Amino acid sequence: MTTESKTTPPANPYSQLRFLKGVGPRRAAELEGAGLSTYEDLLYRFPIRFEDRSQVRLSSEVVSGQVVSLRGAVVSTGLRHTRRRGFSLFEMLARDDAGTFRVVWMNQPFLEGVFTPGQKVSFHGKMEWRQPGGLRLTNPKYEILEAAKESDDEGLHTARIVPIYERIGSLTSKQLRRLVYTALTTLPSEIEEPLPGTVRGRHGLPGRRQALWEAHFPSRETSLQLLNRFRTPAQVRLILEELFLFQIGLCLRGQAGREEPKPHKVVVNDRIRRSARDVLPFRLTLGQKSALKTIVGDLCGSSAMNRLLQGDVGCGKTIVALLAALVTMENDLQVAFMAPTELLAEQHYLSLKSLLKASRFRVGLLTGSGKTKSKRQIVTDIEDGTVSLVVGTHSLVQKGIRFRALGLVVIDEQHRFGVLQRANLRDKGRQPDVLVMTATPIPRTLALTSYGDLDVSLIKDQPPGRVPVMTRVETESRREDVYKSIEGELRNGRQAYIVYPLVDESAKIDLKAATVMARTLAGRFSEYRVGLLHGRMNADEREAVMGGFACGELDVLVATTVIEVGMDVANATVILVEHAERFGLAQLHQLRGRVGRGNRRAYCWLLYKEPLSETGRARLAAVSGTTDGFKIAEHDLRLRGPGEVLGTRQSGLPTLRVANLLRDQDLVETARNEAVAALGADGLDMAILKQLDRNWKERFGLAVVG
Repeated sequence: MTTESKTTPPANPYSQLRFLKGVGPRRAAELEGAGLSTYEDLLYRFPIRFEDRSQVRLSSEVVSGQVVSLRGAVVSTGLRHTRRRGFSLFEMLARDDAGTFRVVWMNQPFLEGVFTPGQKVSFHGKMEWRQPGGLRLTNPKYEILEAAKESDDEGLHTARIVPIYERIGSLTSKQLRRLVYTALTTLPSEIEEPLPGTVRGRHGLPGRRQALWEAHFPSRETSLQLLNRFRTPAQVRLILEELFLFQIGLCLRGQAGREEPKPHKVVVNDRIRRSARDVLPFRLTLGQKSALKTIVGDLCGSSAMNRLLQGDVGCGKTIVALLAALVTMENDLQVAFMAPTELLAEQHYLSLKSLLKASRFRVGLLTGSGKTKSKRQIVTDIEDGTVSLVVGTHSLVQKGIRFRALGLVVIDEQHRFGVLQRANLRDKGRQPDVLVMTATPIPRTLALTSYGDLDVSLIKDQPPGRVPVMTRVETESRREDVYKSIEGELRNGRQAYIVYPLVDESAKIDLKAATVMARTLAGRFSEYRVGLLHGRMNADEREAVMGGFACGELDVLVATTVIEVGMDVANATVILVEHAERFGLAQLHQLRGRVGRGNRRAYCWLLYKEPLSETGRARLAAVSGTTDGFKIAEHDLRLRGPGEVLGTRQSGLPTLRVANLLRDQDLVETARNEAVAALGADGLDMAILKQLDRNWKERFGLAVVG
């Protein structure tokens, strides 16, 4: 299948697709709309699966449970609605040389407009026995086969392992197969090789040109199982190439910040150590001590720190950040502490202000909703150095904000910020140290991609005396029993959170809302003091409610997810999450982390509404099955995928073409190790540098520094 065509002039991987034979202006526009403008873009778009069409079966030969390829003509179709609300079956009767067979798709009514009698269709799926009706092909993949043409004699579409491509506009899988083949035949015999020969040799991988051919048109001897798992040597080679180039870029970006020396010097002496002990409200855990030692070592280094501090909810990351800030401020430098929401910024402000009240350092708050006069004053105080530590939201990155001597930037819950916002805050000073924190544990695979340019510190332990939170999942019909359990905690002098997904009731969504339920719950818990907290309240109202709950003036806090991070009330021992099926897995874990912050047993009740989807059931089972945030993060990664876990646009998670961060976790580790080794060798050759520059600018939207 590697016979070269001489009908199209030689090209290279970076030639424009609009000049490829078979691509006219309309197709070029459709390809461009899908992000495909060069040969390389097309060739690095893997098939979504492969079918062994050399093994097409007859319908009379198959049995229940087999995954098979069948081919037949459409005899008739029909859409059938069932008694189950919102559930339909699209049914087809098809015919092959052995007779007729049934095909069924669930909840895909749009197929009425796809199939017509007489069409020839290739099916690939599982054969099942259903009573009544007998054997049927259920939810198969399909391809409508066009009439055979004389030009198809190369065997691209039949009698081989056939690549199946996702449709692009009007371009069918068959048409894309033809374009890919044409592009491959026009490549020269030698093309740039961005994956070093030593790497290919270590892992037994083919060269780039061979890999491109075999990733699209494998030989008949190739394992179909490996192909559809994307684990043939050709596929692995192209995946590893992309991840390798990305990791090289991350390493170079990380190195760039370390090459320029800091203009300031940070030292730690006995006076600073005493100052740190004076603000400590408790003894640090071993994990906190280890993280703090590493961070202070970075602060005292000659190049800027660029570190990620990870830890589960309640492990004490904020106190570590405070001590790092204190060391910085004791060296006559300022600290910027950025949080993603006004509520979290206000919570950090109140907490840090309280912890530093006996020190000589002034803490300021800057958010978008602050009063104009006070905002002007705080901006002035930041510029002249009167404020040593300023807590704020994205307001801190505005053009008018200037620091006298910014030495440390702390970014909390950093995955909620865009890359540009973080860069802007760092630019407020000259080589400031940067400490990024997240209470959302990040699987190592994602940490190596979205935070690969950061050094990582991890706090694994919890403060002594903490008791794991007991999590219970119940249907709404058990609400009154849950209320009685909450009452038991309130009678013992404890406090409770009750969380709703909405602020106000919605006519379109059948969910309970916090504002309405706060009134209802005030009547249900009439012996106790009930407060309401949500993001639409102004800053003064929020501060009054948070302060009242923190000091025990409120017994029950009815809230939206604004309490997801930052609330730290040791006396709160129970949290009820209504409509828990509507929340994400990481979000449920964060909400549960609001309780269990003292040394008493705490409880988390998750109420859901029937019927519960399979995904919802899996999510609730995962959060109730463990309190380990890192295990929950792995569950979340499997359920939602990497883009959703971190938020692709916000986190700077790369737009990868052939690699999949969930499927290719093992290759991420390999790529990282190979990138580090390559940078430690004699240097990168020109092919690697060219592809590196091209990938980072065009694929990831970032520039490689260095």
